[in-house]
This record gives sequence, C-alpha cells and structure tokens, in this order.
Amino acid sequence: MESLMVDVELLQLPEASPMSMKSNQDFVKKLFDQWLTLPETNRLAASLVNDVKSGVALNVVCGGSSSATNSGSNSPLASMFPARNGPPLSPRNSNGSPRITRQRTGLSNLSSPLKVVSDHIKELIPQFYFEDGRPSPNDQKEQCITKINSLFHGYEDGLQLQEFKLVTTGICKVPSFFATSLFKKVDINNTGFVKREAFIDYWVNGNMLTKEIATQIFTILKQPVNKYLVKDDFKPVLQELLATHPGLEFLQGTPEFQDRYAETVIYRIYYYINRSGNGHITLRELKRGNLVDALQHADDEEDINKVLRYFSYEHFYVIYCKFWELDTDHDFLIDKENLIRYSNHALTYRIVDRIFSQVPRKFTSKTEGKMGYEDFVYFILAEEDKSSEPSLEYWFKCIDLDANGFLTRNELQFFYEEQLHRMECMAQEAVLFEDILCQLFDMVKPEDEGYISLNDLKGSKLSGNVFNILFNLNKFMAFETRDPFLIRQERANPTWTEWDRFAHREYIRLSMEEDVEDTSNGSAEAWDDSLEVPF
Repeated sequence: MESLMVDVELLQLPEASPMSMKSNQDFVKKLFDQWLTLPETNRLAASLVNDVKSGVALNVVCGGSSSATNSGSNSPLASMFPARNGPPLSPRNSNGSPRITRQRTGLSNLSSPLKVVSDHIKELIPQFYFEDGRPSPNDQKEQCITKINSLFHGYEDGLQLQEFKLVTTGICKVPSFFATSLFKKVDINNTGFVKREAFIDYWVNGNMLTKEIATQIFTILKQPVNKYLVKDDFKPVLQELLATHPGLEFLQGTPEFQDRYAETVIYRIYYYINRSGNGHITLRELKRGNLVDALQHADDEEDINKVLRYFSYEHFYVIYCKFWELDTDHDFLIDKENLIRYSNHALTYRIVDRIFSQVPRKFTSKTEGKMGYEDFVYFILAEEDKSSEPSLEYWFKCIDLDANGFLTRNELQFFYEEQLHRMECMAQEAVLFEDILCQLFDMVKPEDEGYISLNDLKGSKLSGNVFNILFNLNKFMAFETRDPFLIRQERANPTWTEWDRFAHREYIRLSMEEDVEDTSNGSAEAWDDSLEVPF
C-alpha cells in the first residue's frame, strides 16, 4: 500500500495559469484523484464531517492573512500546503474585497450547501394521488349534504326512481337520462329505493363529488370489475333517453326502431371515441372526445335533430335508409355487389375489394363475405366525412397495400388506374396519372417527396380529396368542377362537418321521396316526420 501512496512534496507544483489548467483537464483530474488518496485528505474530510455533525462552524483558511494563518495553524489543510503554494482563493469582486466578507445570520438561497443542522427537520409533501379520488373539502361536503338532506326530507324509506331524478340533475349535475344507471349503482340490493345514507356513502364518501364530469359518467356507466366501457354499458342510458326525450316520443310505438336508433348511436360513439378499435372505451379516450358535451347537449335540447353529434334522429334515418336500399333481400347483410351500388356506383371495384378483405376493419358479421349493419355504419361515416381522423385512418389502411405505413407512387397508381378507365368509358376528359400525382403531392405537401404518410394526411385540409381522386369518381368530378351548390352549402353552415352536410342533403331527398310515395298511394297529407314513423 505504501508504494501506492503519493508523496505530498510531489504536489508542490509551480503556480499555473487558469488557461493552462483548462487546456490540461485530464492532467488536473488525475492530480485531483491522486490528492484524494492522500491520508491527510482523508483526515481533513473526516474532520470536516465531524465538525458539521457536532454543529461547529466551519472556518475558511485565507492565505496571506495573519489572523487566518494563526486561526488555521492547526488545520489539516494548512499542514498539507505551504502558504505560497496553497489553492487559489475565490475571485474577488470589483471593489477588491473578498466575495464573502461576513458571516450571514439569515437564510439565503445563495448559502453554502453545507448547512449547520442541529435538529433533523422533515419536510412533509402533501399527498397528491388518491386511488379512489381526492376527498372533498369540508365546506363543499357540508354544502352537498345540506342539499341531500333537503331532497331526501320526508322520505324515510328512501327515494324511488322518479323522485331520484332530481338528485341526478340537482346534486350530481349529470344528464337526466343517467338517473336509472345511477340509481342502480346506489341501490346495489335492488330494493327499488335509495336511502339518504346510501347515496351519501356512494357520492360523498366515495369521492364522486370532486371528480370531473367525464370521470363521473365513466364511473356510473362502467361495470365495477372493468376499467373500460363496453357497448352494453350505454344501453340503459339510451333506453332512458328514448323513453323520456321529447324529440324521440314518436318512436315509442315502434320498439324495433328504438333498438336500431340506440344501436346506431352506440356505433357512432365507438367510431369516433374508441380510437384503438378494440371495443373498450377508456377514461382517457372519453376525456379526449366530445361525447360528454354531446350528452349534456342532448339533455338540454328538446329538438334531438339539433344534437348533430351522435344523437340526431335524422342522421340515424339516413344511415338506416342507405343500408336498407343496398340490402335488397333484407337479411340485414350486404355483399360486394350490394356495396358497389352505393351512391350510384361511385366506388371502384378495387376499393370495395379492400373493404371486404377487412383490411381497414374486421367485420362483426359472422357470415363470410357479408357486411353487417355495424360494419356499414363505420363504412358510411368514413366515406362521407373524409376530413375526420377515423376516416383518414380507415382509407389509409385500404390504400397501403403492403401495410408499411407509407403510400408510394405504385400504390397510388394501382387505385387510380380504375378511375382513369372509368373516365374513358364515360367519355370524360381523362387526367393522366403523372398530372394527378403532382396534384396529390401539392395538396398534401408530405415531408418526404417519395411517399405520403398518415401524419402527412392528418396535417392537410385537402386529404379527403386525395382519396376521392383515387376511388370515388362522383366526388372527384365534383371537386374538379367545384360544385357551386356544395360551396354555397359550406358557407351557409361553416361549423358543419362533411358528414353533417351529407346527412342534411340525404334526409331532404329521402323525405321528398317519401312524400311522393305517399301522394302516389292516394294520401293527400304530406308526411310529417314528427308524427309518423318513416319506415
């Protein structure tokens, strides 16, 4: 071990300039490492640590001062270095005085990290995560309990469902058609009554009071064993909506169409909200979407057709009638030949083949080669609103033949070839693929000039037209001619989506056809969609 020791005298080096030290950092590091191995260094460190533990103030040795030399004569640091060869002092300030001129008595943010601590002080960090939700503040809890006492006053046996609706809207502030679902959450024994104590235990003590409305709705709807929502979780809410909403009263005499309406609403919700496509809506997906706003809008608005997101009956009517038109044998299934007739044969055979290969989405239909109603809902939403992200993802998978995440020139040409052939057969002026390719890249402006990615499409406002050019001839022609009717409609309702405009046009067309049919059957009365069931 003695052979490894470094003689102190070896460290007595001539004074060097800071620049030379900075240019020889490796040498300085080695020198510092050797200094750390000296026994004097170990004794110095041990002495300083002991001083800190015992609360003794640390003395800084200042070379060149007689008082400092006398006070530090017994210091291990002074014994290691002669006065003239000691470590340099800290740089002085502009007036020539040392930076530390007096010992500070107060606390400072610039104080030394070595603090004299006589007592162990523990800084308590407040709890910021609560598995069951943040507890309610006492004043908020007291105000809520006061309201609960008022609504439950006089009901010793508890509230029945009809009386409980005031609790749903007045205290919980969730849509009124959540009353049944919330009632069953509290009445776990199915007694038909909700007592005051049981509701306080669920809503107040269960920390539901402090949760945001999306979390409240998620908790009310989901099953206790799940951490997600499935389609069946929405059925009780929609059944109550159908039973209580004034805009849906006319459907009460036709339960089969009530079921179809509820199914369609659920499929639309999952199309937009369940972006993972696994059939499980998580709390994060619910918060990121607009479903909570739509639920509140449906509760406040008496005209259900003004609730364009998810709940519009007119939108359901269009979807169902379009499916019924294609389903010629009415077995509630459609095949390739049925779908190719969609929108007056607007789609190419190649894109229909890709849909039925189930590349964009696996069919829920159990019959091979057949598309069910739910599959059609996803298709028509994707086809008629290509500005939405779910639609862009749907059609991107169709065009991406090798599933590598990029649309190449060959893939674009493969789908456009059939469009070009159709234009030639219809004696329309054909646009060569080279010209179309330049147009596509000009619309999307991809980061890489060799291919188009999904992110490129999501970043462009004209992405929907890219897909129309490739496989929807009717919309391609409308885009090329800049249909003034469509432009005027867009200006009239700037907040509407492409789907909203399409559903509005189709509903008018379908209702007019219904009027003509009624007239031809000898009916002198115009069809009133608020009084009759249009099926």
